[in-house]
Amino acid sequence: MPQNIKKLIEGVLERGYLMSLGTFDDGGVWVADVNYVFDEALNIYWISDPDARHSKAVLKNKKAAGTITVSNSGEDNLGVQFEGIAEKIEGARFDLAKKFRAKKHKPEPKEDEDFLEGDSWYVLKPNKIELICEKYFGFDKQVLELYEN
Repeated sequence: MPQNIKKLIEGVLERGYLMSLGTFDDGGVWVADVNYVFDEALNIYWISDPDARHSKAVLKNKKAAGTITVSNSGEDNLGVQFEGIAEKIEGARFDLAKKFRAKKHKPEPKEDEDFLEGDSWYVLKPNKIELICEKYFGFDKQVLELYEN
């Protein structure tokens, strides 16, 4: 049985492509699905329209949460739930754009390409990630603490 929870979490992040992002604004709780990429510190990045409700919510309240599930019906449950601090990132971030395109099996962007087309990058820095890996742990969530926010 694998003991490295971080490696299992990285496997979920690698296999998945869609994150359900939970934010909170004056209207209450809101969830939006976004495509994402991640880095070695398990920070999760996505591109969104700055006028989208979840993008505006991040500017007002940095606390956010999300889920990524990679299991389909009939197989063991496998996914992550996490909470942390989200924020808008300035700039084109070509490094992220390359990862984003590769994950979607699209050609690598050119450095002078307007990849964002009016959208912006955002990041969620998790302070806690809970792994659901039924194959190895049943329904006992495995917790990885990352940051103090």
